[in-house]
Amino acid sequence: MSTKKTLSPDNQQLILETLKIRFEKYPDRHENISWKDVQMKLESDPEKLWSLSEMERTEGEPDVVGYDHQTKEYLFFDCSAESPKGRRSLCYDRKALESRKENKPANSAMDLANQMGIEILNEKQYRNLQSIGDFDLKTSSWIKTPDDIRKLGGAVFCDKRYKTVFLYHNGAESYYAARGFRGFLKV
Repeated sequence: MSTKKTLSPDNQQLILETLKIRFEKYPDRHENISWKDVQMKLESDPEKLWSLSEMERTEGEPDVVGYDHQTKEYLFFDCSAESPKGRRSLCYDRKALESRKENKPANSAMDLANQMGIEILNEKQYRNLQSIGDFDLKTSSWIKTPDDIRKLGGAVFCDKRYKTVFLYHNGAESYYAARGFRGFLKV
């Protein structure tokens, strides 16, 4: 059985069309970036296209938010208005999931991100995302937790209220219907 993460040609075309429509709808997110250049990079990396399809399937609405001139990679973030619906009610990581004795969530944010081939936004990336729009006004999103906090059993998450980005803490094993995670992918 193959474990290769690729899409059929029809599904590749579908995700490319979806991404192009979003790219054209929100030009302020990616000034001075050409869709033609982005598409060429995507078509040359089917596994990354699969990951973007997973971001879309879980309602993250990925979009280009930047370009790294050193690595020559485009940066995609989840740009859904609220934390992606298909990635909520998750504790932070595998250790947190295993520590729960009862009422375990279906998965953890870190495990699901890994399965999707993406990474969870860190605090700086989350704040950068908030600089291009208003996100998580009713929900919250786990973010990459610093190791020293995680070693003590905690995890951190963010949201935006009162036109301000807030950083909070919680036990890593906690999970809520209104908390998911936002991911990013470099292509």
